[in-house]
Amino acid sequence: MSALRRASSGGVTLRRRAGTLLRLPAGILLVSWQYFWRITALHRSETRGDEGDLPPPIPPDAVDERSKLLSDGVGPMFHRRFRVRIVGARMSAGELAATVAANPNRAAPWTVAVFVKTRGERGKLRVGDEYRVQMPGPWDGPVRVVHSGPASFRLGTLRGHLEAGQIQFSARATGDGALEFQVEAWSRAGDRMAALLYSRLRVAKEIQFNMWVHFCLNAAAFSGGRPSGGVVIETRGVPAGLCRDADGR
Repeated sequence: MSALRRASSGGVTLRRRAGTLLRLPAGILLVSWQYFWRITALHRSETRGDEGDLPPPIPPDAVDERSKLLSDGVGPMFHRRFRVRIVGARMSAGELAATVAANPNRAAPWTVAVFVKTRGERGKLRVGDEYRVQMPGPWDGPVRVVHSGPASFRLGTLRGHLEAGQIQFSARATGDGALEFQVEAWSRAGDRMAALLYSRLRVAKEIQFNMWVHFCLNAAAFSGGRPSGGVVIETRGVPAGLCRDADGR
């Protein structure tokens, strides 16, 4: 059996799960407070998506029985982009992406997400590495690295995750001396309960919205630069029917 198929050694302890549950009220309150008092401009748009919004394929050697693919989810898919323009950064695009890859917690808001590495060497990121993203609620978010490039990396969801899909973190030089940092997600609810919280009540959706906005702003801060023009958030909803064959199964 390959190393990829062996069970992860980083299980979730009762103490860790209790701590995550206890963070739920505080996490929601803090994120809500930050949302209402944020002075950074947010530019939101929501449009209807199509086949062009489906995620890139996951390499076959990064998929096993623990993978939770897009076709395993429920309901519509949301293709979301969160991007921030950074001026005055002291890092290159590659350095910024590598810093986030080495330790995602530098950018993640601790009130709603803590990345715990359960497979792979600390401080490095390779395809096949795994994390458990501890979130304020009854779910943890197990993910696996399915792509790693010079200035980007992408994670795919595993069984037990609130969602089914992928998320990519990337940075690029804009050609005028600035950088652009982006979080791009292709996701749908992982089960019917998650669909209720995500699509109907919009609780999980709004918590994640604020999470990735803060992630972008934190990345801008530790790059040594500052955000210019606010954070742009684009959401495109893709009908469930288009997701059935998205993984080529």
